[in-house]
Amino acid sequence: MSSQCPDTDSADATPATDQWTSISKHVVNSYVEANNALLAAMGFSSAAGDESATEPPVDTTTPSPTAEVAFGDEHWVMERSTDDYDSLGVGDYVRFSKPIADTDVSAFARVSGDTNRLHLESDFAEGTQFGGQIAHGTLVAGTISAALARLPGVTVYLSQDLEFTGPVRIGETVTAECEIVEDLGGDRYRLHTTVVGEDDETVIDGEAVVIINELPDE
Repeated sequence: MSSQCPDTDSADATPATDQWTSISKHVVNSYVEANNALLAAMGFSSAAGDESATEPPVDTTTPSPTAEVAFGDEHWVMERSTDDYDSLGVGDYVRFSKPIADTDVSAFARVSGDTNRLHLESDFAEGTQFGGQIAHGTLVAGTISAALARLPGVTVYLSQDLEFTGPVRIGETVTAECEIVEDLGGDRYRLHTTVVGEDDETVIDGEAVVIINELPDE
């Protein structure tokens, strides 16, 4: 597994919305063309049809998922000790914060297949030891990967150990912190990785080993 993300966040994108818009245009154009054909068969002409003939064809292809991936959000916050790859070493750190929204939980359940009712059904979750819905542990742990991706350079996971020490409520903002604790040589580093909740209590504790390569020439 690798974590590769630009150092700076760019504008959000919504490929599903773009695809729906494209399909909608295609359907509308189909109706217009059918209507014009009917009018022509009856001996009438359509001004709207004449105008549409000068318009370029609508692109109904599905947007490339890779090109449309969102790399930023106004609610995401990043802090790191250095922006310089060459000076990266023991003691350097990166922090990444984001709210764990209900939409994140729903999307993660669909993508991963983890449909545990504890995460998805409020009535069911209220009867559990947590007294309400909580986020998937691995979804919360994903903020560690997000933080690592924001170190200067290109970060590639080699290993990750995790200990889940507390739940995260849906809507809660969490902060992942990754600190380099050992330079293993060959661009390999060992990091202490944690995630804390809004009450500053640690909800995940662990350790990662990664390779951090210099950014390729563009």
